[in-house]
Amino acid sequence: MWVPDNSTAPLKMDSRYTSSAGLGDLNQLSTAIPATRVEVSVSYFFSHLFAVCVLYIQGVGNKEWREFGRTEVIDNTLNPDFVRKFILDYFFEEKENLRFDLYDVDSKSPNLSKHDFLGQVFCTLGEIVGSQGSRLEKSIVGIPGKKCGTIILTAEELNCCRDAVLMQFCANKLDKKDFFGKSDPFLVFYRSNEDGSFTICHKTEVVKNTLNPVWQAFKISVRALCNGDYDRTVKVEVYDWNRDGSHDFIGEFTTSYRELSRGQSQFNVYEVINPRKKGKKKKYTNSGTVTLLSFLVETEVSFLDYIKGGTQINFTVAIDFTASNGNPAQPTSLHYMNPYQLNAYGMALKAVGEIVQDYDSDKMFPALGFGAKLPPDGRISHEFALNGNPQNPYCNGIDGVMEAYYRSLKSVQLYGPTNFAPVINHVARYAASVKDGSQYFVLLIVTDGVISDMAQTKESIVNASKLPMSIIIVGVGPAEFDAMVELDGDDVRVSSRGKYAERDIVQFVPFRDYIDRSGNHILSMARLAKDVLAEIPEQFLSYMRARGIKPSPAPPPYTPSTHVLQTQI
Repeated sequence: MWVPDNSTAPLKMDSRYTSSAGLGDLNQLSTAIPATRVEVSVSYFFSHLFAVCVLYIQGVGNKEWREFGRTEVIDNTLNPDFVRKFILDYFFEEKENLRFDLYDVDSKSPNLSKHDFLGQVFCTLGEIVGSQGSRLEKSIVGIPGKKCGTIILTAEELNCCRDAVLMQFCANKLDKKDFFGKSDPFLVFYRSNEDGSFTICHKTEVVKNTLNPVWQAFKISVRALCNGDYDRTVKVEVYDWNRDGSHDFIGEFTTSYRELSRGQSQFNVYEVINPRKKGKKKKYTNSGTVTLLSFLVETEVSFLDYIKGGTQINFTVAIDFTASNGNPAQPTSLHYMNPYQLNAYGMALKAVGEIVQDYDSDKMFPALGFGAKLPPDGRISHEFALNGNPQNPYCNGIDGVMEAYYRSLKSVQLYGPTNFAPVINHVARYAASVKDGSQYFVLLIVTDGVISDMAQTKESIVNASKLPMSIIIVGVGPAEFDAMVELDGDDVRVSSRGKYAERDIVQFVPFRDYIDRSGNHILSMARLAKDVLAEIPEQFLSYMRARGIKPSPAPPPYTPSTHVLQTQI
């Protein structure tokens, strides 16, 4: 879609593309409400008279690139900062491949083949967000033997009304409703909708036997109170509580976020009006007053606030080398090295690792194995380095992890039993040494069998729940994994020796539930990654909140040294 007008509003997804072949595969995965929305800005460093940037997004299943949008055309500047931004839905658990193509515009034609191609940049949205200060600088490629310049991509989280307010109210001289006593008043808050109806958004506690109640302070998100519209009507009803549920209506008043934000003042003393009484009694004034005692705005911090402030996600993998996987030389083995496609272990490693690696600056990952006999003496180990170096078990990127995994299959003997506690404790030792919020640890365990050390594993999880770490367990193969569900504390928190886990830090999934029936392994991997990583941001935030750790300030925004003159075709 060519954008020749003077508008510089941010670009959002064109509704035409939501059912297209390329993005249709993405949308199969993106049915949840996005964690947040980010605005991507583009700066381009090279000498060209008229430049435009075109963003493409790649589909998951068929790998087809579809155009998302274009910037405005900037002319007569060596280092253009494009004013038009791209607004993208951001999911931590999804890998969103992006391609930025640059053109030197020669005419008003929207057909890109009519213009000179200047080069392109490939990256993921996670790469931009996970870079220091959410600012990614990459060389432009695409024209052999030619230096094409540099592109700078920055991501900024859109506010989306993340504020919450802490409010407290009291009332004075409310109508007496109880025959034998006073009243038991409580407040009900409603936000107005576009059609004039009202939706309940908060109810206070009941204060017993008083006409002058003081309610406890309560916190409510601005989105829930008024959907971010500061002038939207907020209706408050006052009731007298009755045990049988037939609460007596005392009266009501209306206000707005903007009025409430004035805080305690004469503007925030409200007459409680009962319309029926007002219509019947000429001398009726009100049914009491409600006063705002305090109003404090708090901004809820997000996962991206920490990432932008420099928090690193440290990723460790642990692979099951027990004999129940089968002989790796046989095609029936879960560890079989098929020259034409990844085995289930490889798919799980790549699916999760390729997303998490964007949030780790050095891309060096410890890779461990368990349940094997090691050369040369055949000792059984439940915590060995896949690269053969216990002092330095780090592998370079996910590709390095895959290479170390394949090498280990050729050198170790699959044995048993299936013990998780040693690898959990291995990562926990590192997590225990960095509890200031600068690092968070994610352990991926890929296994085929029923766990052998359940009691010890539960104890390790309970201890690890106090640390900045999460555990992902992917079960591969046809085994029954009923015992694993016990470790995933979604319903019942894991406990050991009478102690319960402080947080839910484990996510277990059987890989077979995500295999695409058509044999599309890329889609299978995307579905797996989406599900196992979806809980990580909230687990991350639960640790930071519990420890009172705030995000570090983001680095100062980059400011280009040259003045940009922007015009349109």
